[in-house]
Amino acid sequence: MSSRGQAESSILQKNVQEQFERLVRQLSDIEEMKDDLDEDEYDEMKNDSIQQLQEVKELLQKTQKGDMSLVDEVNAMQLAIQAAISNAFKTPQVIDLFAKKQPGQLRTRLSVIERDMKVGKMSPEAYQQQKVEILGAVKKLGGQLSPAEINYLSKHGSSSLSSFLEVDNEAASNDGILSVAETQIRSAKS
Repeated sequence: MSSRGQAESSILQKNVQEQFERLVRQLSDIEEMKDDLDEDEYDEMKNDSIQQLQEVKELLQKTQKGDMSLVDEVNAMQLAIQAAISNAFKTPQVIDLFAKKQPGQLRTRLSVIERDMKVGKMSPEAYQQQKVEILGAVKKLGGQLSPAEINYLSKHGSSSLSSFLEVDNEAASNDGILSVAETQIRSAKS
């Protein structure tokens, strides 16, 4: 009987994680289909996905208040959701790797985009955006950045990414991250 709560927590965590991964895949699919959709369809689908991420965030808030065994996983997912909502990260793969706390995979992704840029498979704008997102995610996960990477991040980073990076992990575990996300959502709707 004493394992009942752990089993339920595990099931809840798995369900929320699957929902989050589905939404990230959905955002990725929307981005891939962007050229095939008219602007209104694209905006509606993207906004709908972001709204669903908001709902997952609210579920995570409720879970965090009632189940302390999920706090670490909940915080990681809240950071990723806040990043997606605040537009700090626009690349679904970066959001996914960040949520899964995989700085090594982020570094691998950085190598891939650097190669793609060199061989002409990626535009300079897309390269810059993704590199900034990856470096920001690595930094937020506590990874070490070289002086050149720090310089690149400060030179090319957006204000939404800077705001996201300023939220410390202590604040993220409480209401700090949620208030930042809420503020950015309201300003985006204005």
